[in-house]
Amino acid sequence: MKKKEKEEALRAAVVGVLKEIYDPELPVDIYALKLIYAIDVDAKKGKVKVTMTLTTPACPVADSLPAEVKYKIAQLPEVKEVEVELTFDPPYDINRLDEETKLTLGIW
Repeated sequence: MKKKEKEEALRAAVVGVLKEIYDPELPVDIYALKLIYAIDVDAKKGKVKVTMTLTTPACPVADSLPAEVKYKIAQLPEVKEVEVELTFDPPYDINRLDEETKLTLGIW
């Protein structure tokens, strides 16, 4: 498998994990909520960096959600190192949500 293919496969695996992590207050996964700003992978070294946000800086899961993201990505067999960076720049904006997610949340 070529480097690009390995990185795409690792990125897809990370996205799959993120789609299984739900905001505890909402019936939508954190990937669909657009809480994930960036996913950087180095498949050769087994490194993953996720840049994410929360719906608000005062979110009650501010400590536990990034830790859950890190833990679950680290369970992937090809991952040796995980970094999760929490940012509020840019601030979270529900206008980034797709139509399906807005319908699920009753925002329309």
